[in-house]
Amino acid sequence: MTVTSDPTHQTSRETPGIGSNGILMLAVCLMNFVALCGAILVLLASPSGWMVLLVAALSISLLFILSGFYSLQPNEAAAITLFGEYKGTDRVNGLRWTMPWMGKKKISLRANNLISQQIKVNDLRGNPIEIAAQLVWRVTDTAQALFDVDDYRGFVTAQVEVAVRTIGARYPYDDFEHKEVTLRGDHDRISGELRSELIERLAVAGIMVDECGFTHLAYAPEIAGAMLRRQQAAAVVAARETLVAGAVGMVEMALAQLSEKNVVELDDERKAAMVSNLMVVLCGERETQPIVNAGSLY
Repeated sequence: MTVTSDPTHQTSRETPGIGSNGILMLAVCLMNFVALCGAILVLLASPSGWMVLLVAALSISLLFILSGFYSLQPNEAAAITLFGEYKGTDRVNGLRWTMPWMGKKKISLRANNLISQQIKVNDLRGNPIEIAAQLVWRVTDTAQALFDVDDYRGFVTAQVEVAVRTIGARYPYDDFEHKEVTLRGDHDRISGELRSELIERLAVAGIMVDECGFTHLAYAPEIAGAMLRRQQAAAVVAARETLVAGAVGMVEMALAQLSEKNVVELDDERKAAMVSNLMVVLCGERETQPIVNAGSLY
């Protein structure tokens, strides 16, 4: 696949975030709350202007601290932004805290399973086939996934269809002579190429494909019957070839042993008749009925 680079497009790269330990800030928040409660009690007991200011300052600081908390579950990250500018990604699990004016956009790092819809593709020989693929993917670069593509999940779905069409058109569905790489006969190789194609296409979104393969692979209904008859004919021909080769070997062995042990002397005409009879017996689909000759061979 050839990718044309756009000089105006800036590729994002994930950097460590600026989030801090939320447990420490929770302790600070509790101390602030206790101080606020004490200040309110003092204000109620003896009202004064400076106590009003203290209560207001403690209330504002408490709200400031509370608005900076966020939590991250296992295999979850948060992209930190400041007025739209990316500042880093926090991957530390648990209770976290950052400045309240920092934007926090969470993204899952868990493995995702996607099964594509069945699509119709023309293989290398132009035969219409139906293909559906399955892949396991996950986000590896949160900055690229969030800021370099509009919707990274929709991007994965679209690129899977394009990659499946590319691989499906690159090889024939089947090769009856077993001389070519085919979609049906070389599953491991085709799956590896599909994974490489997807990795290349999804790299711009910071997504890695762990595994993939075909979940459905068949001829399209309009040619499925004809292709089935062709496969059956090819199987019959192959079986006949094996049967004839074995029968010829047995006839050769029979003639050689008869001649070697001087059981009977046969001229060329009778050898030909014997070969014909043996080939009929060995290659026939039905059981033969023997005819006993009680007279002379001649």
